[in-house]
Amino acid sequence: MQRPAIAFILGLVALSLAPPATAQGTEISFGVLKTDISQPVDVTADALDMNQEDGSALFKGNVLIIQGQMRLSADSVLVINKTEGSGIKRLEARGNVVLVSGTDAAEAGEADYTVDSGLVELRGSVLLTQGTTSLGAEHMVVNLATGNATLSGRVRTTLSGGDNN
Repeated sequence: MQRPAIAFILGLVALSLAPPATAQGTEISFGVLKTDISQPVDVTADALDMNQEDGSALFKGNVLIIQGQMRLSADSVLVINKTEGSGIKRLEARGNVVLVSGTDAAEAGEADYTVDSGLVELRGSVLLTQGTTSLGAEHMVVNLATGNATLSGRVRTTLSGGDNN
């Protein structure tokens, strides 16, 4: 048997010994640092539409959201303010969404960020890249406060077969 085949088989054995993924999804870490969700949220964009009736703001074109170590970019982001008190309740990012924390990056069609809880929910052909490893799924929830993430909905990855030596 050749070395790459042995390495591949050993990799499959290691995966079979790992705890099984639950029906809720596959849990992984996201980002090298936890994000302090109490930090201010900075937003930049090409344009802004304000809704005076509900206090929401629609940022359009090359939108970039920064909070601590977290970066979120998208075609547009709707900022929904809290109805009680002041502050941001939720950010709804649409189109070409990219979430970056440290060296980890996730791409998706859309994402919703609930600021108080620190949860970012990504939907639509999610692609998570961590170094040379990539994982795909239909849905991913990232807890920025803990640095944990859960992928669900047909999770997929490519396993390396080892080197050719």
